[in-house]
Amino acid sequence: MRPRVLVLRALGLGDLLAGIPALRALRRAFPAYEIVLAAPEQLAAPAAASGAVDRLLPASAPGRAVPARLDWPGPSPDVAVDLHGNGPPSHRLLQRLRPGRLLAFAHPGTPEIAGPAWTADEHERVRWCRLLEWYGIPADPGDVRLPAPGVPSAAPGAVVVHPGADSGARRWPAERYAAVVRGLRRRGHRVVLTGGPGEDALLDRVLAVARRPDGDASGPPGAADDDGGLRAFRGGLPFDRLGALLAQATAVVSGDTGIAHLAVAYGTPSVTLFGPVSPRLWGPPPGTRHVALWHPGPPGDPHGQEPDPQLLRIGPEDVLKALLDHPEVPRP
Repeated sequence: MRPRVLVLRALGLGDLLAGIPALRALRRAFPAYEIVLAAPEQLAAPAAASGAVDRLLPASAPGRAVPARLDWPGPSPDVAVDLHGNGPPSHRLLQRLRPGRLLAFAHPGTPEIAGPAWTADEHERVRWCRLLEWYGIPADPGDVRLPAPGVPSAAPGAVVVHPGADSGARRWPAERYAAVVRGLRRRGHRVVLTGGPGEDALLDRVLAVARRPDGDASGPPGAADDDGGLRAFRGGLPFDRLGALLAQATAVVSGDTGIAHLAVAYGTPSVTLFGPVSPRLWGPPPGTRHVALWHPGPPGDPHGQEPDPQLLRIGPEDVLKALLDHPEVPRP
């Protein structure tokens, strides 16, 4: 049996994509090892696309909690890496498997781990690369790109607008997304709406408002889902179809969620709306291709139920200006 590295990062799509630089560093450091990622089962496709993961071990817990257990088969892992959090619950979960080595941040609750100190005010990509570098493993926080999927896009050249987010605090109002959609269509852009499981009602709201010039959603139902200039994909697309849609899009507009990280991974111009969390912690790499809109202020609760006050300070005109002034977004 090949020696094995077990990596714990049982979080969401955006978390996985932010962890790709660290995963690729582990791949380079352990070329002969099987790298097993403990993560939610629905992330198997993007994990494989990273080129750094050999196998996914299904693992998840509500919210951002640490899984209660891991169904690890066979002998103990030769190396375990905690990319989930700063412990001690995630440390203890991996320690129960008795790995040959455990790479993790230091924590007073697990004094036997001599790792680097955790820093709260640090970008997510940088944090995990710094962890590995402390253990002598070089890592590049900018190593985020994914190869384009080998399937055609269902709407090549469209602007993709994704109004959903995991929490209400990071979810810009549907009416404002609809105003952005109307502005884009007036300027000749084709627009595609995407949503994950459970977000169909949100997409319907954006569609209903966007298709009325006055922005009023109280009238009769709007046109069909595909009217030639505006289209919606409900229920969550399979990863290859979603990836193709984003990789071949003119631009991507979304909140601070996994879709924003996926746009970065494919190098598609994007405009991302930040509220409770600063883009300095979760935002795109520096440069002009990816625009982060944010009004500085005290940090909010990224898991709150209501839209964050700083997110609400962003208006549709701000998003449209960012898109229309973007040097890499072509005019239709």
